[in-house]
Amino acid sequence: MVSSTIQKKIETLRAELKKHNYNYYVLAQPTISDYDFDQKLKELYELESAHPEFYDNDSPTQKVGGDITKKFEAVAHTWPMLSLSNTYNEQELKDFDDRVKKAVGENIEYICELKFDGLSISIRYEDGKLVRAITRGDGTRGDDVTNNVKTIRSIPHQLKKNNYPEVFEVRGEIFMHRAAFLRLNNNRAELGETTFANPRNFAAGTIKLQDSTEVARRPLDCYFYFLYTNNRDKFFKTHSESLIALNEWGFPVSKYFSTCKNIEEVLEFISYWEKNRSSLSFDIDGIVIKVNNYIQQEDLGFTAKSPRWAISYKFKAEEVQTILNKVSYQVGRTGAVTPVANLKPVLLAGTTVKRATLHNANEIKRLDLHENDTVFIEKGGEIIPKIISVDLSKRKPDSLPIQYPINCPECNSLLEREEGEAIYYCPNDQHCPPQIIGGIQHFASKKAMDISGLGNETVEALYKAGIIQHISDLYTLDSHYDQLVEMERFGERSISNMLLGIEQSKEKPFHRVLFGLGIRHIGATIAEKLTEHFENIDSLISATKEEITAVHEIGDRIAESLINYFNNSEHIEQITLLKLSGLKFQTEKIEKQSTGIKLIGKTFLISGVFENISRNELTQIIEMNGGKMLSSISGNLDYLIAGENMGPAKLVKAQKLNINIISQEELFEMIK
Repeated sequence: MVSSTIQKKIETLRAELKKHNYNYYVLAQPTISDYDFDQKLKELYELESAHPEFYDNDSPTQKVGGDITKKFEAVAHTWPMLSLSNTYNEQELKDFDDRVKKAVGENIEYICELKFDGLSISIRYEDGKLVRAITRGDGTRGDDVTNNVKTIRSIPHQLKKNNYPEVFEVRGEIFMHRAAFLRLNNNRAELGETTFANPRNFAAGTIKLQDSTEVARRPLDCYFYFLYTNNRDKFFKTHSESLIALNEWGFPVSKYFSTCKNIEEVLEFISYWEKNRSSLSFDIDGIVIKVNNYIQQEDLGFTAKSPRWAISYKFKAEEVQTILNKVSYQVGRTGAVTPVANLKPVLLAGTTVKRATLHNANEIKRLDLHENDTVFIEKGGEIIPKIISVDLSKRKPDSLPIQYPINCPECNSLLEREEGEAIYYCPNDQHCPPQIIGGIQHFASKKAMDISGLGNETVEALYKAGIIQHISDLYTLDSHYDQLVEMERFGERSISNMLLGIEQSKEKPFHRVLFGLGIRHIGATIAEKLTEHFENIDSLISATKEEITAVHEIGDRIAESLINYFNNSEHIEQITLLKLSGLKFQTEKIEKQSTGIKLIGKTFLISGVFENISRNELTQIIEMNGGKMLSSISGNLDYLIAGENMGPAKLVKAQKLNINIISQEELFEMIK
């Protein structure tokens, strides 16, 4: 596989996974199964590992989850909310067990817990009082949903006096019991109101309602499964001890956890619950396995995305048969044309399924889909399913194969397909309705121009009313005030807020504007790299392919996309109009000053147990003096700070790489 083809594959996977993350974490409307997402993520991780020259800090392999909603204040997590690596087979669990033993020795105890199918939450307590609740968000920052979480009856607001830390955070999963969900849906149906699809999406949607009184009416519950606090090892030696303590302090903790002495006992626990999960009053989609000992957890450390001391085993997806009625085609913001299977309604995993994803033309070809085929569909969890195969024995002799369209289903333009890609695109980005609407929505989105008061529905309404046709039209909206006030759901206050948000967007930096233009393959991180290098839009427009690819981590595909974009006179006209409106198309330089801190430019890793000081305190000392902490031993590591009972594998690896192994006393000498 040549370099350019590999880069194209990596960028395509990144774009797909980012969209799926957004659908799952922000919209609570996933369109892909957990298994398919994990397989794509695994494929991307392997490609990136084999080709570090295409590293991108904004890649889904480096992040968790999706974006933050605009409804609540965004708050940074004190301890990042990392996701878990997933597996679907026993051999990968045994491989995990081998990796753990190689790193920390044979004396391992695991703790197995149910994997609840709900919404992750982090709650901070100070002096036993609930002070803040934050959603996962992107893993680094989440939404402050404190008022809504306080309405969940099982979550304590004030703990009784006990031996708990002065400040700590608990992690848990908000969910709904099946019986409560069915009862609520039946009541809504009797009142003629819209029913909800499943408990997981219902919980996710409820916790992000702005009216906490409405949240209080909905029967949510929560189980807690993790504790974070400074110097945690002074309170507990194992994870199971912390779960018992959480329960004693008044937190709801599932009783269905078990400590296991070896991987065989872990597999027995998994087997039992895979057969008996229907006996529970709530939904689970797998089992979480963690190394029980905290010191061993710290020795194992983390990757950029996941802890090395834990893994999630996902249960196999359910499967049913139904009839394919027809295939329809959706055009996205970038012009990508996605096929969707419309099915004869069928019950699957507790919900009625009418549609399934087909991904692209290659998937239709792989399945050899014909009209009115009988198909097998599956889904892992409560999500839109996929077609996995066709029952050829039931195919009618006169059935015709599904033909992918040659023309765009929205504007009739001839579709194009880039070399090596499975996706067809409509090139008519300036005149194809869903591309125009999607492009303006993207421009106004949080990561781009972050225009307050200009949500997706508002953009669509303005387009359908003929008021906006291009991005530049947003900056002349004030001239259409009389039309706006006549539109349904456009009050004077909302119009004023929207116009103010548009005016404030003129202060956004150049890289946000470039990202907002929606140029294919130009993500937020790539936009930053380009604007740092070229500094103004005119330099970028006039740049050759060679000049663009000279930028670090910018390849042929991105360069070609930029050149094609700027060769379109309509795009140049839009940029000119945006310039005249006052948007920033040049980089503002900021002088960087040296801090002079003694450990600056040095990297550190801590392993083992230390007398009179915790690992967390050592980390703070290093970072306060300009040092950077790494999560594992590699050639990028300068110093390994070794304590008692350090993992033998770490010591051997550090010695092989000639890494400086120092004591805590030697560290203190360095910062005198």
